Order: sequence, then structure tokens, then C-alpha cells
Amino acid sequence: MNREWKILVILVALIAPSTLTIADWQNNTANYHRTENGTASEITEQKAITIAQQHFKGRVLAINQVGHTYRIKILSDHGTVHTVLINAQDGSVISTH
Repeated sequence: MNREWKILVILVALIAPSTLTIADWQNNTANYHRTENGTASEITEQKAITIAQQHFKGRVLAINQVGHTYRIKILSDHGTVHTVLINAQDGSVISTH
């Protein structure tokens, strides 16, 4: 191999990993920050609480997010504990108990 080819191979080897890293970063960022016409943006915890409290009035005891689901525990004014599961992507109610 002549000198120019060696230099070219070295440059490609140095540049290629950083290009892949940038592409991966852009893809991952796009999954979290879609525009309004995208479908993968997530609702906030506060929005999930508001949706849950439309079903059960009371005080929020806990909120946890596992994957694309918020689990909200509410202590009602009558003293009972209710659990509401909210889809974190679109805010739909999955279940109430």
C-alpha cells in the first residue's frame, strides 16, 4: 500500500466511529423529542395526574413510570385508594381500580 492509501485508511478509521455515534445520538434524540405531528412524544407526570384525577378526586399518593405506562395511586376523599394506569405516550386511560 502506498502512503496516500495508508493515510486515507487511517482517516476513515478515525472518522467512521464518530459519524456512527452522531447518527445514533440523533436517532435516540428523535425518539424523545418528536414534533406535534409525530406520534411518540410522551405526556408529563403532571398531565398524567390531571387525567387520573378526572376519574378519582383526591390526593396523589404515588406516581411511577414503567416503560410507556404511568401508575398513579390516589387516596380518595372517602378514604379508599385507587390505582389508575395511564398510557404515557397518548394520555389514554389503560385501567382504573
